[in-house]
Amino acid sequence: MKNRLLSFILSLTVASAALAATPKYIFYYIGDGMGMGQVMSAECYNRLVRGSDKPLLMMQFPVASTITTYSASSPVTDSAAAGTALSTGYKTNNGMLGVTPDSAAVTSVAKELFDMGYGVGIVTSVAPDDATPGAFYSHVPKRSMYYEIGKDAASCGYDFIGGANLRGVKDKKGNPTDLMQVFAENNVAVVRGIDALNATDSRRLVLLNTDSISVNDIGYTIDSIPGVLTLPVMTEACLRHLDEKNGHEKFFMMVEGGNIDHGGHGNDAGTIIKEVLNFQEAIKVGYDFYLAHPEETLIIITADHETGGMGLGNNIVGYDLHPHYYDYQKVSKDTFSDYCKAIMKSRRIFEWEDMQEFLTEKLGFWKYVPLTDDQTVALKDSFEKCFKKREGEDQKTLYNNFNEFTTLVFRTLDNFTGIGWTTNGHTGGLVPVYAIGAGAEKFASFSDNTDIPKRIRELVGIK
Repeated sequence: MKNRLLSFILSLTVASAALAATPKYIFYYIGDGMGMGQVMSAECYNRLVRGSDKPLLMMQFPVASTITTYSASSPVTDSAAAGTALSTGYKTNNGMLGVTPDSAAVTSVAKELFDMGYGVGIVTSVAPDDATPGAFYSHVPKRSMYYEIGKDAASCGYDFIGGANLRGVKDKKGNPTDLMQVFAENNVAVVRGIDALNATDSRRLVLLNTDSISVNDIGYTIDSIPGVLTLPVMTEACLRHLDEKNGHEKFFMMVEGGNIDHGGHGNDAGTIIKEVLNFQEAIKVGYDFYLAHPEETLIIITADHETGGMGLGNNIVGYDLHPHYYDYQKVSKDTFSDYCKAIMKSRRIFEWEDMQEFLTEKLGFWKYVPLTDDQTVALKDSFEKCFKKREGEDQKTLYNNFNEFTTLVFRTLDNFTGIGWTTNGHTGGLVPVYAIGAGAEKFASFSDNTDIPKRIRELVGIK
């Protein structure tokens, strides 16, 4: 009898533990392009420049591991294949979204949770029809099929989708499509900015940036663009919509720090650091919710791949780093490049002294970053070549083309800080995984990116 009683108590304990490990609230954070170089650069800056005595929030989580990111077609994945793996648990070819290599549709864990009664929100700092967010609701053979991805967003049923701008509202010739009508027919309100969000009572909505010109992202943190949305603000808005406005007793949120990847393609370390720290602020929104519901909340943080081959250390500074120079960087490489392109188009006579003044104001050159005479001469010669002689080859990247002068300016800054790069594209290295909360222990071991949605399924009982 005693043994039976003990067995009964033990079974209740095990059942209780299993029940407690089933999360009602799931936050799935994806730092696009966020490898360990990006994480450690932000950690180094946070510690040495900001004087923080604590690691980054995600690095304080009790579970830390790594995952592989290769796609079905290559050891180096693109965001569509990686997003599909992270959302569905299936490998596919680069460029394909929400389908297998033979174009069969595969279901994301977000859709499965939605069908179980979970509220679902998708948030990103880039376009909501981009590869990573699209992988959670769309099924297309090519990630560039923005109109079709937009139609899938309209019909998916999710409560909240937020990001920069919808690219499917125009076709490849620039003519308007009927996508906005498709959203209206599906009872989805499309609004711009928090004020417009607060003014609608729609259960389903798409929140877009206040800037309707920049289609690929909401703007970089480092550029301090007035009035635009930020990732933490959108994350708070999504959480409020799911938890308070729609009153869901359980929900799933995917939050993507997409601008980390964009900065990586440009090899722009200062911008990446500020984007990772901004991503941390978005993570804090979920973490604060976890503190109020610790036994019911799961937070998972990972990346789809690494971008840029970003490393701490180069041949110029040796065994050292000087991240404090990034404090004087006030513009992203993209914004600096746009400034240079505007000069090229302008009729104004722009001299080297004018550029020196701009470099001092926006990057701290000469005033804080002690350029040598040789470095100054090299920059001046490059300026004359690009702006006077109109010569030189552009560095072409996924999201921008940089002239030789822009490339040299930011390479010069890296020579002072100690950051190094291997590519303007993606790499095939491992990326981190951090987790805390109900069922977090399932993410403690080294695994593949396809294992993350599989483990979420296990936790909530999806077979």
